[in-house]
Amino acid sequence: MTLPVFIGSEIYRGSSYGGWHPLRVPRVSTVMHLCRALGWLPRAQFVPSPRARPAALHAFHTPRYIAALQAAERDQTVSDAVRQRHHLGTHSNPVYPEVFRRPATAAGASILAGEMLAEGGVVYSPASGTHHGMPDRANGFCYLNDPVLGLLSLRRMGVRRIAYVDIDAHHCDGVDHAFRDDPDMLLVSVHEERRWPFTGALADQGAGNVFNLPVPRGFNDTEMRAALDSVILPAVAAHRPDAVVLQCGADAVEEDPLSRLSLSNNAHWQVVAALRPLSPRYFVTGGGGYNPWTVGRLWSGVWATLTGAEIPDRLPPEAEAILRAVPWSGNSRARAPRETLFTALRDAPNEGPVRPEVAGRIAALAARIRSAERIAAAG
Repeated sequence: MTLPVFIGSEIYRGSSYGGWHPLRVPRVSTVMHLCRALGWLPRAQFVPSPRARPAALHAFHTPRYIAALQAAERDQTVSDAVRQRHHLGTHSNPVYPEVFRRPATAAGASILAGEMLAEGGVVYSPASGTHHGMPDRANGFCYLNDPVLGLLSLRRMGVRRIAYVDIDAHHCDGVDHAFRDDPDMLLVSVHEERRWPFTGALADQGAGNVFNLPVPRGFNDTEMRAALDSVILPAVAAHRPDAVVLQCGADAVEEDPLSRLSLSNNAHWQVVAALRPLSPRYFVTGGGGYNPWTVGRLWSGVWATLTGAEIPDRLPPEAEAILRAVPWSGNSRARAPRETLFTALRDAPNEGPVRPEVAGRIAALAARIRSAERIAAAG
């Protein structure tokens, strides 16, 4: 594979968790529209996502749960027993028309990415990144855990040492559940403190290859760059991975309604660019993100970063029209979108001080990384 590959699907066009749910917003379809309008997505680099079959999903999820998820789509309802056991039909994880097909398509993309990367390359699947799913239940809007399935796919292709980096505003509890004690898997997560699922404490090390950086509200671009330079990059480089997987959730930006972090999309793109040289295999996913304009712009910029496309200062009329046409009656934090959400892809940088509590946590993790390097060198 010589050129980066974008995996997408038409299933996301018009599919919604329901008119009241945070995932009522269009996301992946907006990214595909924008990238095509900007001339960034030629047919040669676009691969339609397959839908994962139940047998493939059983690599992480129980057959009983997958059967329940299929039945929920077929019947468009669940029993009380299924709701209690599998967390389907809840406020967070509602039953909707594509409740099996949509997550199975994202899972199919992640599984395919693992297979495509066997010989190296770069794959991007903005629909992937549902990092909360558990083996026997839906969790946090995530019915299947496609990052875990993608990591297992890489393993089946003979890729052993993998670095998984997660910059979603919410901790990757499902991926942590699957791999926290795997010595060949590095897990690095930067996420908002005291935010659901309330896991990923600074002191939580798993078997030693888990580095959690919980950050306070208002986390800015300067602080993310400090985390990138002192934690993310040194940890990944020390791990010497055969593959890097980045979950690039878009909910840590200033205007997202489900977090209180203050990043601009520049911070995400810097992480995307910085990780690419550290491994011959690179898989980038989407994740959270609940403001349709910030998500569409951020994830389109991820693709530009991976392909080397130039991000224009002002969007051409066709791309601007796509953003202006996004239908959404938004949350109070995004009721009056600023004009540049329609006219430009790049946010203004949101620089600021590295606050003492952030600096202290970064220093603690950096010391752990240096200690691990010394032990590895001695041993």
